[in-house]
Amino acid sequence: MDITELILNQHHEQRRTFALLDELADDPAGLAAVWERLTILLEVHAKAEELFFYPRLLEVGTGGGDADSAESETKDAIKDHNEIRDAIMAAARQEVGSEAWWKAVRDCDEANSDHMAEEEREDLVDFRQHADLQTRHEIAVQFIVYENQHAARGITPEDEDPDAYVAENS
Repeated sequence: MDITELILNQHHEQRRTFALLDELADDPAGLAAVWERLTILLEVHAKAEELFFYPRLLEVGTGGGDADSAESETKDAIKDHNEIRDAIMAAARQEVGSEAWWKAVRDCDEANSDHMAEEEREDLVDFRQHADLQTRHEIAVQFIVYENQHAARGITPEDEDPDAYVAENS
């Protein structure tokens, strides 16, 4: 198991689940069920990255893709996670299936899509180039255990200050 492959696989699941929402547009109960599961996936995935992946990227990364440094990659990722959380909270304040709910869901999808693209182009490349396979395996195990511990009920989402996060984890 490799954390970079695990994250890529989960990104595919997130994309697939956002697309599934479009197929359920006329089914409010279905939308609510799929959205609830997706929000848990997004929130737990983001927290697992913050607990296990990004601290190690800060240790070994140098800046992948078009990023200047591991610090800039990480700050941007934390900011993205906050935007995703904010969109999830905005959707929670709306009636499922309403125009306002769909706007919040689309905002979440856009923030998440931008985040995944940057992470795949920068962070995961940087980590594959600078972390050995054993480290990538160990992080993947921690990551998947955490996710499975929280997959049923989710977690309480909390925004992180990107600068404070990098300072605390560098």
